[in-house]
Amino acid sequence: MSTRPTLALVAHDAKKDAMVEFAARNTDKLAGFRLVATGTTGGRIAARCPSLDITPLKSGPLGGDQQIGAMIAEGRLQGLFFFVDPLSPMPHDVDVKALMRLALVYDLPMALNLSTAEILLRSARLTGLKTTSTTPEVSVSS
Repeated sequence: MSTRPTLALVAHDAKKDAMVEFAARNTDKLAGFRLVATGTTGGRIAARCPSLDITPLKSGPLGGDQQIGAMIAEGRLQGLFFFVDPLSPMPHDVDVKALMRLALVYDLPMALNLSTAEILLRSARLTGLKTTSTTPEVSVSS
């Protein structure tokens, strides 16, 4: 079992390209984490960034959201990156809301868009450090 922190990556269809580009731009930072992702998103990231330790789960509508939800409830995730498309209808909207609810209940750091994801990826909290408002972010290396 990995001792590295684990992050979950999820993206709605219209946001999958943005998630893959985010992973590609941040491969060095993401390499320090074990990654899990819903089906298609995970497969696309793995194809673009083969050096990353990523485990694809089921697709969201087929249970991938619930797999990630279980990991949240069991305390096995340190962060959730969920690129949400607010402009497309979501037939599995109840599943999406349940996943977000669990992240809120368990106080899991969660990024719902690219801007927040970029900030969260620099957070000391993702590496397991206890943080306060005075704790600096992890330094960004070039």
